Amino acid sequence: MEEYKGANSFISDRQTVVTIGTFDGVHVGHRKIIERLVNSANANNLDSVVLTFFPHPRMVLQQESGIQLINTIEERKRLLKETGIDHLVVHPFTHQFSRLTALEFVRDILVNKLKAKKIIIGYDHRFGRNRTADINDLKQFGQEFGFDVEEISQQDVEQVAVSSTKIRNALLEGRVERANLYLEHPFSLYGKIVKGRGIGKDLGFPTANLEIEEDYKLIPKNGVYVVRSVIDGIKTYGMMNIGTNPTVGGKAKTIEANFFELDKDLYGKSLEIELLVRIRDEKKFGSIEDLKLAMKQDRAFSMQYIKDNYA
Repeated sequence: MEEYKGANSFISDRQTVVTIGTFDGVHVGHRKIIERLVNSANANNLDSVVLTFFPHPRMVLQQESGIQLINTIEERKRLLKETGIDHLVVHPFTHQFSRLTALEFVRDILVNKLKAKKIIIGYDHRFGRNRTADINDLKQFGQEFGFDVEEISQQDVEQVAVSSTKIRNALLEGRVERANLYLEHPFSLYGKIVKGRGIGKDLGFPTANLEIEEDYKLIPKNGVYVVRSVIDGIKTYGMMNIGTNPTVGGKAKTIEANFFELDKDLYGKSLEIELLVRIRDEKKFGSIEDLKLAMKQDRAFSMQYIKDNYA
């Protein structure tokens, strides 16, 4: 797969089949559409192109929206690479870009830059300045510029929208197993390991503190989770707390993972941590001893869950 930072840098010797979308989560509904894209391209001797945007349009046009996304842009790109597409175009979404007319978008971006011979798009897709054009306009442009339009049905579009909403809601409610079913892969958090307060080590459960740079990344509900990561090429399991550590006087939200049977310094490393199941809510215990007991119980639960599902 070739990746491009904008349509202006796109290069291909062949005409293309294009689909357009945010593809947040790259979940089962998205993969169904992308599979249709790839099959159509292969059947017609064309290249497959996914056109997506960053920043998310709402980040630019509604800066106070506080949008939370399932994926950072880097995570989205990694997932899209697995789908078998030929080209991924991540076009910068700016105020200037949002002012393109429907004609300018179709002619200058889809036809002249991306060499579209066919476009696969949702029945309710809207585009151009103020999103005034719809799929009927796109079909008329197709007649003018020589490309076909394949319409994604209402049922399929709604499946994608509902799945995205269900995934976000499930994560915010802490139901990561349900979210992972929709995603068809474990939800993950990616960031750099930074020094924390060292309290976990004092309690006998040394933790790696994950710092996530992107403030738009959705963080699941506070609580304790069973997690997995690949560290130096080895699958490593553990448990992770998302929250403020109220028993030891914490205030700021942190993400702290205790990896089992790991004796390595992870500070400064970048790490992806997959969330497998939620154990319990975060709570304020009456004493440090009560907290230690709960953490021992969390570890026992985690070890049994790992044995039952991943051994």
